[in-house]
Amino acid sequence: MTSFELTKDIVKILDQKKADDIQVIKVNDLTIIADYFVIASTTNSTHVKALVDEVEFQLKERGTAPRQLEGYQYANWIIMDYGDVIVHVFHEETRNFYSLERLWSDGELLNVSSLLDA
Repeated sequence: MTSFELTKDIVKILDQKKADDIQVIKVNDLTIIADYFVIASTTNSTHVKALVDEVEFQLKERGTAPRQLEGYQYANWIIMDYGDVIVHVFHEETRNFYSLERLWSDGELLNVSSLLDA
């Protein structure tokens, strides 16, 4: 599975579980950390964990497990490292504070609607 295909799958899972304001930033020209950042948020910590649990469960069913998972115990910003794809699931207030979209504004912002239709 390519990093783009993995990104599309993650976006679809997050959308199905009602994540808010899903954004995808292509960062492969800016950093060696990853090809894509997937950023999503919600308004409560229970839903943050539910989003992460669903992504992890569905991708494990397809044979893909995260290399690393950070922040689960606090549930205000959970990072899932899938190698070339990094997933950031935020509590809304934490997302507004850190503003990753602004920090990585030199990256290419992808159209999430087109990813969902693909």
